[in-house]
Amino acid sequence: MVKEQENPQKNIVDTIIVGGGPAGLTAGLYLSRYRIETILFEKGISGGQVNLSEVIENYPGFPEGIIGPDLMQRFEQQAIKFGLKIINSTVLTVSPEKYENKTNFKISTADGIFYSKAVIIASGGEPNKLGVPGEQELTGRGVSYCGTCDGAFFREKEIAIVGGGDTALEEALFLTKFASKITIIHRRDELRGSKILQERVFNHPKIKFSWSTIVLAINGETQVKSLQLKNVQSGEINTFPCQGIFIFTGYRPAYPSFGEMQKQLINENGYIITDGNMKTAIEGIFACGDVRAKGLRQIVTACGEGATAAFFVEALLK
Repeated sequence: MVKEQENPQKNIVDTIIVGGGPAGLTAGLYLSRYRIETILFEKGISGGQVNLSEVIENYPGFPEGIIGPDLMQRFEQQAIKFGLKIINSTVLTVSPEKYENKTNFKISTADGIFYSKAVIIASGGEPNKLGVPGEQELTGRGVSYCGTCDGAFFREKEIAIVGGGDTALEEALFLTKFASKITIIHRRDELRGSKILQERVFNHPKIKFSWSTIVLAINGETQVKSLQLKNVQSGEINTFPCQGIFIFTGYRPAYPSFGEMQKQLINENGYIITDGNMKTAIEGIFACGDVRAKGLRQIVTACGEGATAAFFVEALLK
């Protein structure tokens, strides 16, 4: 339940950032250097989905790669150094509200009400679910969406990975440190991940493939015991024994409720629409990072978008 403040005017700041991944932290760094009073809300640990990556190999400046959480810790420390305030709380709603004859934004969080002149939505996304029987019931009992979080629980066990993109391949390679055998289940007959990752998984002796296959159900009472699989070409259904399943089938955007503004902000796929300056259709609301409708979702592009959003927020507030 949101706690209403006795004097909400005390909680007025220039800008509020929703989300503490690469985009949000970069925006916070730039705004703090502009000396714009800013609060960043992050419901979990700063860094977002990057914290789920063991090693980041394609972020410039780290030729040997860098561990995902380590990179995000550097982002956070640098932003805090310049004055960014970070609050660990969930933002529930964003709505317009008149104050001193100006349109500001009311930000309802799990820990109180805040007001700002501008809002940057950088809340990223959440893992897609398969939506099959057994998935919800066995999450945390053999069903996982994070290899780096849960890999150690699967030492010398046979596991399955669902997906064919970069994340699925990266996590498969990481999980070879623990699992005795890994089968990548992919609904197509070829992978979508980058060529260098494909070369690595194809050449790894622990990794096998189940092509043109989907998961119909996850079986087990207290732990994953097997999967019910279907070959989409032949229609054949079979039972695949395993002790765990890791699901990497992409992410869906996550953001607070915008009320009546939602229809102006969100496209048919659920992403926030912006122009090249990270501006949305609502003046004062900006979006950057994975929550934004775009083609490429990488740490380096999120950083550029965060810096861009901060620049145009500063211009707006002038």
